[in-house]
Amino acid sequence: MEKVIEVQGLKREYITKTGWFRRKQKKVTAVNGIDFSVERGEIFGLLGENGAGKTTTIKILITLLAPTEGSCKVLGMDTYQEAKKIRPKINFIFGGEQGVYRRLSARDNLKYFAGLYKLSMADVEQRIEDLLELVDLQQDSDRKVETYSKGMIQRLQIARGLINDPEIIFMDEPTIGLDPLGATMLRDIIKKMKQNGKTILLTTHYLQEADELCDHIGIMNKGKMAAMDTPENIKNKYGGKNGNYSLEQAFITLISDKEKEQ
Repeated sequence: MEKVIEVQGLKREYITKTGWFRRKQKKVTAVNGIDFSVERGEIFGLLGENGAGKTTTIKILITLLAPTEGSCKVLGMDTYQEAKKIRPKINFIFGGEQGVYRRLSARDNLKYFAGLYKLSMADVEQRIEDLLELVDLQQDSDRKVETYSKGMIQRLQIARGLINDPEIIFMDEPTIGLDPLGATMLRDIIKKMKQNGKTILLTTHYLQEADELCDHIGIMNKGKMAAMDTPENIKNKYGGKNGNYSLEQAFITLISDKEKEQ
């Protein structure tokens, strides 16, 4: 299988200042030498506690941050040296309600973002209709987004993230704050995206969601990759005999073991 994301020895450090009067510089390592890869067409879940380094890793992958050390390639291109070549081929979907314009309708939002990618309106009209159908917003496409529920805004976020027909989609906690029905609908859309050949890298704190969606998962702990495998293998290794425990229990066991080692 073709690897579309390849990370080797990735490290990212920050310099922060502490103290009120005699401020001292302090080096913080957010990502500490991780390795992983993602194959074309799969859903890869990046899991971990708050502060584990997930968001920093994604920011490097989507070309917003430069790595301090290591190699980070997306579609065979270096995320720092070849950022401009990568950006038209990927997109990023936020969790929460940011990322779309609330005073515009869903249709006008999609037209606006199509314009940012310099897509021809003649070519994009049908694409907008297809995306509105995918996220089940056809009936509400001309309403202002400020009248939408959280779930509707999240579905519009997905449509926005697909407007440039990206090869890889990065999703940061896409179902955060949604009710069970809205979260289920969003997961169904993610499954359809995979069926349509998209590669997806997502972060989530909902372990059941990762178990349902992901082909492979990487579990980060304090900037390092604590484990990487299929959800089933993670459960079998850390969740108890015969995989009887949930991925959540396996996650807790793994992180607890790592804490004892330190």
